[in-house]
Amino acid sequence: MTRTPLALLALAALIGAATLYETLHHADKVGGDCPASSAATLAALAPLAKGDVAAVALAKAPHPAIPLAFQDAEGKPVDLASFKGRAVLLNLWATWCVPCRAEMPALDRLQAKAGSNAFQVVAVNVDTARLDKPKAFLHEIGVKSLTRYADPKSDTFEALRLAGKALGLPTSLLIDSNGCEMGVIGGPANWDGEDAGRLIQALAAR
Repeated sequence: MTRTPLALLALAALIGAATLYETLHHADKVGGDCPASSAATLAALAPLAKGDVAAVALAKAPHPAIPLAFQDAEGKPVDLASFKGRAVLLNLWATWCVPCRAEMPALDRLQAKAGSNAFQVVAVNVDTARLDKPKAFLHEIGVKSLTRYADPKSDTFEALRLAGKALGLPTSLLIDSNGCEMGVIGGPANWDGEDAGRLIQALAAR
């Protein structure tokens, strides 16, 4: 039997140790970017993702939300980081998306009831053509509480799609006041119902 030289064994052990260190270091770095308060928020959300919001897929651990940029109603640039300090329900929608249109009044009512310095619904329209249509639609259904945001290039949706967080519209992300992602839901939800209210209350608690 040919014996493996000690040098090769030592090298294999060194490579294994380095791989383990990189794996653990990466995991620690990802988790370490969000404070303990985010972990506490995630734990509080766990028993509340039920009923009308049972489709919310909560993260296994808090992690920084993907950097996203869009525009306000005047066309000025806005990024997700600018909302840090308050919890956010980020919603991507389009006028050609029937479930999105049906969901919008509930989002408006949620903002009217829960919107504050601690929480905001950030509904971003991703229409890439007929850019006057979203404004007309929101006016038509009587949206009064939502601030109008848009991403006419749909880069926000593409970024979430590439990250495996968005398969279609609407898509909504729950983000805490530290800018850490708590969960995602693909499809509409009854955002002004009691189940959603309890979930949002826990998200926005400080």
